[in-house]
Amino acid sequence: MNNTVFMFPGQGSQFVGMGQDFHDEFVFVRELFDMVEELCKRHIRRLCFNGPMEDLTETVNLQPAITAVNLACMEAIIREGVKPSLTAGHSLGEYSALQCSGAISAEDCFKLVFKRGELMHREACANKGTMAAVMGLEIKAVSAIVEQAQSAGVVSVANHNTQNQIVITGSPEGVKQACALAKEQKARAIPLKVSGAWHSALMQGAKEEFAAYLDEFTFSEPECPVVMNVTGEPCSGAAELKEIMAIQLTSPVKWCDSLLGMQESGTEVFVEIGPKNVLTGMVKKVLDDKEKPCVVHNVQDLKSLEAFLKAVV
Repeated sequence: MNNTVFMFPGQGSQFVGMGQDFHDEFVFVRELFDMVEELCKRHIRRLCFNGPMEDLTETVNLQPAITAVNLACMEAIIREGVKPSLTAGHSLGEYSALQCSGAISAEDCFKLVFKRGELMHREACANKGTMAAVMGLEIKAVSAIVEQAQSAGVVSVANHNTQNQIVITGSPEGVKQACALAKEQKARAIPLKVSGAWHSALMQGAKEEFAAYLDEFTFSEPECPVVMNVTGEPCSGAAELKEIMAIQLTSPVKWCDSLLGMQESGTEVFVEIGPKNVLTGMVKKVLDDKEKPCVVHNVQDLKSLEAFLKAVV
């Protein structure tokens, strides 16, 4: 489909029961789950379908679990002959986007996200960290706040999600100080339930080891460009994709810039593929432009798949 982006969610979109109806309906989805369980040696389908939520949410389980559901939903769409002109993913979701573009195989995708989850969990245990969502300030103001708060501890921007929703990350002391400064400017600062300071300097140990692991993999030239978190811009070269993914762990996710850039370049249809509808909400907030209307779809179960195909095929 021309002017269409397939978008994939990351951590935070999980729910118990995700992907089960696709798994029950399609042999190829059961084969995907067989693959991820064999590669990760974990009961991914049991966690996805039955929980408990506490175990599903552990980073080492969650990264392959969400990826499996993302790829199951995506494969169901592609088998109906619908393909994107662009792909993008939010943080962890970027690996699903790479797979969708043809840059990496499903097997390599699962290997990479499982290793990523293991390393992030290790660093989170070694370096206590936290995250918070700052609501009501633009990126320039939040960037100034985190710079000022660095005297208290490690803190930086993790996700620039919408014009007025920015997630900060770092040590408990650094994030606490940044939240206090944000509140002084009449913003809301909401602590997030996370087990680590994702996309911060506290992940540096994971970044170096993951970059070395990434070197063992071969990326292919993608069939369509991937809009990258690190740059907020489309990339269509295998070597460049790999290079950018090596620094993704400690770089902010420029999601707002990505969406605005896609709209500016003519993208009109935004399809969120995977559990929940977090990215759908962000698209509607960022691209609330009556002069350039966009169409937003969400595919996370059989019912939404049917509705999407009815709308586009």
